[in-house]
Amino acid sequence: MILQLFRRKSKANEAIVLRVYEAIVAAARQKRFYAQFHVPDTPLGRYEMLSVHIFLTLHRMRGDNPALMAVAQEVADEFFKDVDHSLRELGIGDQGVPKRMKKLARMFYGRVATYGAALDTDDAEALAAALTRNIRPDLEFWPQARHLGEYVLRCRDRLRAIDDSTLVAGEISFMDADDLALTHDNTEEAKQND
Repeated sequence: MILQLFRRKSKANEAIVLRVYEAIVAAARQKRFYAQFHVPDTPLGRYEMLSVHIFLTLHRMRGDNPALMAVAQEVADEFFKDVDHSLRELGIGDQGVPKRMKKLARMFYGRVATYGAALDTDDAEALAAALTRNIRPDLEFWPQARHLGEYVLRCRDRLRAIDDSTLVAGEISFMDADDLALTHDNTEEAKQND
C-alpha cells in the first residue's frame, strides 16, 4: 500500500518527502557546524553540509525495501531541484545551470561513494580525511573534521535505529550537533583535569 503512494505523485507522497527534506535541511543548518566546526558559511559550505545529510539519509534508505527506495529517490530528486533553484537565485543563467548541476552531481556522487566506504568500514580516519578534502580543501589539516566525522558516525547509528516503516512515513531525526560538541568538550576537559 505504501509503495503505491510513491508510484504516482500524490499529496501524501509530497508531504512525506518534504517532511524528510525539511529535517535534512534543518540538520545541515545547525549553527555549531559553522560557528565551532568552522564549516564555511557560504553557498558551497552549506551545499557540503546538505550533501552530508542527504548522504546519511540515502545511506540509511538503501537496501531492498521498495517503499524506502522510492522515498530515497524522491528525496534525492528534491535535493537536486533545490540545488538548481539555489544556483538560479545566485544569478547563474539558464545556460550555465546545467553545467553546474552536472558538476555538483558528480561531486555529490563522489562523496556518496567515499563517505559510504568509510561508514561501511567504521573508518573514522578516512571519513575525517574525506570531510576535510571536501569541506575544507583550503586546509591541509582541519582539526574539527574528527568532530564532524564523529557526528556523521553517530547520526548513522541513530538512523539505523529508526525502523523502515517510520522512515517511509517521513519521520527522521538527526543528532543535535550541540550534544556532540558538549560531550566531546567535556571529555577533553576531563582528560586535562586528570
